[in-house]
Amino acid sequence: MPPKSQIPIEFEDLLNRAGKRVLAGTASACGALADPRRRFVALRGMVDKAKAERLRGTLEREMSAVLSDLNQPIPPESIWEMERNYDDWLPKSVRCRTAYLENRRGAAWRRAKELGLVDLLSSQSMIAFGEAVLGRKLDRKGGQQVLRYGHGDYSGPHTDHTPEIKRAAKGYLDFHLSLVGPGVAHQYLVYAKSGHFTEMAPVAESGCLTLYRLPFWHYTTPLQAKPKQEQKAARWVLLGTFLYAD
Repeated sequence: MPPKSQIPIEFEDLLNRAGKRVLAGTASACGALADPRRRFVALRGMVDKAKAERLRGTLEREMSAVLSDLNQPIPPESIWEMERNYDDWLPKSVRCRTAYLENRRGAAWRRAKELGLVDLLSSQSMIAFGEAVLGRKLDRKGGQQVLRYGHGDYSGPHTDHTPEIKRAAKGYLDFHLSLVGPGVAHQYLVYAKSGHFTEMAPVAESGCLTLYRLPFWHYTTPLQAKPKQEQKAARWVLLGTFLYAD
């Protein structure tokens, strides 16, 4: 008999009554991203707090050792190789720790599979929740990723546009579940509307669900720890990526 999973393998099992109403199609959040012009929504109060904390503890204990550093600083040539005034260019910069759960030979995938994390992020109820908010069907086959933001970690301005991937070139859905430790003071998602970075949403809340109709311009501010909590402060992000169904 295989070992019992340490993580709920169905997303529905993390939800409280409000979250389950979204699955049932009876909540105001249903169809929140149905308008293609709306690119982002943050949903709070959908995940059971105690279950979110247990999940965060499991990730901290079991997944920290298999994460890899993701460190892409701003290249110095973005300044010193400029030839015209204000002719700025900025590739994506980022700093955090992560695991892409695609390589089945990798230690991160094996541990995530043992824990039940891979099953959770590809579960039918997670897909159904995304469909309810998006207002359209999703491809059942998605990608999974785990991120851990520590003090000062961030993701710079980027679009997540993938024009070389034919099925994703016209858009897709990213679905994030945030799990935040007590040492975190704040972190925000800033995104563009009508061509300007005018929108901002707090994401440093455990159980916060954020859904992105990509691509669009956005960035994640540096995570800030509470005083004397810099070493412990962390925000885990469980990420599912889903293409639209044909």
